[in-house]
Amino acid sequence: MEFNQEIAKRTEEIEGIIRSYLPKEEGYQKTVMEAMNYSVLAGGKRLRPMLMQETYRLFGGKSRIIEPFMAAIEMIHTYSLVHDDLPAMDNDEYRRGKKTTHAVYGEAMGILAGDALLNYAFETATLAFDIEPENTGIPRALQTLARKAGIYGMVGGQTVDVESEGKSGMTKEKLDFIYRLKTGALIESSMQIGAILAGATKNEQKMIEEVAAAVGLAFQIQDDILDVTGTAEVLGKPIGSDERNNKTTYVTCEGLEKAKEDVKNISEQAIAKMDSLVVKNEFLTELIRSLTAREK
Repeated sequence: MEFNQEIAKRTEEIEGIIRSYLPKEEGYQKTVMEAMNYSVLAGGKRLRPMLMQETYRLFGGKSRIIEPFMAAIEMIHTYSLVHDDLPAMDNDEYRRGKKTTHAVYGEAMGILAGDALLNYAFETATLAFDIEPENTGIPRALQTLARKAGIYGMVGGQTVDVESEGKSGMTKEKLDFIYRLKTGALIESSMQIGAILAGATKNEQKMIEEVAAAVGLAFQIQDDILDVTGTAEVLGKPIGSDERNNKTTYVTCEGLEKAKEDVKNISEQAIAKMDSLVVKNEFLTELIRSLTAREK
């Protein structure tokens, strides 16, 4: 099967898994549930659960235990986007070609929907205990999910990013720190959890973390490139938002051509690390390669 067809097939399967874990829209609090489901089902590449699932398969995983964690990582990613779009942050009205959550449900419900998704993600992930209670990797996987999403991961990176807006003196070191945490942490979490639950060795888990960190950095640099070179029609959101918000990006620091060159080099390093593993997953390797050539 051609790679793009395989991507589409697996995305559809992941979509079904995510849907199966979403809350029913009922009760007095059903508005927040509607906002949660609207946010999660608004589209997206489902990259993080796909990386998680394929890493799990890479190390021989075959159980459904990975599924609640796949849904959970997408809920956490979605909550971060919901809050990122808020007026206090990027103040965006469109994402993935659709109205953002706060634009549809109001700012207060946008905040609550994000809060609810974060909490529900962990409620969902703990369902893994019911599926495979003998799997000793579940506590470690939960620790990884929590740490990579918090102040030592995504939230920490977002904090430094927000504080740096409109200010001069951004260094390459600081920008790399932001990208490693803001974008890379959830990708690291996704791939590490897949490795942990499949029983990979500590050395293999460490290698996967290094691969994921490189993938996350290359992914974010490509995002910066697309904000300059892409179109709103293809991206499904307004372009040039970084410039409007006075944000220093990899492109403004290094220039467009250097950014493109670095994306290529970093992704090649990630693939070389993957190739050094004894176990193989050709689809996962090709997926990593495709991320840096994406147009949206």
